[in-house]
Amino acid sequence: MSEHYCIAGDIGGTNIRVSLVDAEHQIVSKLKEPTGTQPLSVLFRLIDSISLKVPEGRQACGIGLAVAGIVDTAAGVVLRSPNIPVLSGVDLQEEVAKRYGTCTLIENDANAAAFGEKIAGAGRDFGSFVLLTLGTGIGGGIVLNNRLLHVAAEIGHTTVNATGPQCGCGSLGCLESYASATAIIGGAISAMEKGTASILKESYNGNFYKLTAEDIYKAALEGDPLARLVLREAGKALGIGIANMINLMSPEAVILTGGLVGAWKIYIEAAIVEASKRSFAELFSKVRIVRSSLGDDAGSIGMAALTFEKGVGCRHNG
Repeated sequence: MSEHYCIAGDIGGTNIRVSLVDAEHQIVSKLKEPTGTQPLSVLFRLIDSISLKVPEGRQACGIGLAVAGIVDTAAGVVLRSPNIPVLSGVDLQEEVAKRYGTCTLIENDANAAAFGEKIAGAGRDFGSFVLLTLGTGIGGGIVLNNRLLHVAAEIGHTTVNATGPQCGCGSLGCLESYASATAIIGGAISAMEKGTASILKESYNGNFYKLTAEDIYKAALEGDPLARLVLREAGKALGIGIANMINLMSPEAVILTGGLVGAWKIYIEAAIVEASKRSFAELFSKVRIVRSSLGDDAGSIGMAALTFEKGVGCRHNG
């Protein structure tokens, strides 16, 4: 039995996950709830519950929190979270540390996921790679020469169309506005509002505003033209983003994770084709585009490992 444990939280735009992770990068227990409109309340409830899972006679050495958005890791502050705006400006490290009185570390969620894949997942065999989280939004993490780069890596907020629609971040034409689950759902709904025929109109007793990206993918597999078109167009946009990273970083791999990876046959395949057209052939031939092996656990495992690195048994020094 491991001597040390960490409580790791992964705060995303759709769900909040909290896990108990041991020093061997194994998840002992995990819980999940929708993020909702009061993410801090959800987070504290899950931490309280997961704390009860710590083996008798042991204690968690600290709490690590991966958050979607721009994070000041040193200060522990969420500077901006486009998909969870209520957390923007929150001193999350202080809020958590004063409640639980233990070492607390804050990091961007995609950075944490990239570190998780590096130490325990699909990134173990690569010295340099780019990780993309494909879900409500699109995040990025970069490992270079076997080390996590502590940079924003907000790949979802790189521009793919200079005159495109306004993104939640305030800019125009961001990759996230074209290739995220939010964009895919919005594209399908907008087309149906304009009268485009689709079996998706029958979803939820005609209330297609409740559609999920998974619903759209299932319809695409059934041959629905609108669903297939929306996924292919989103995939092409993703491919532009991937090509940009290949041409910029020349990584050994691009690792894809998040709910949209489930739409590999149409969405991801379209992205790979587009990336191959827009990357230097010499670079594309050397990169592997692969699926995450840790899935939704990558952020929690990476966040726990980062917290262990900070120091087992450390105390909040704020």
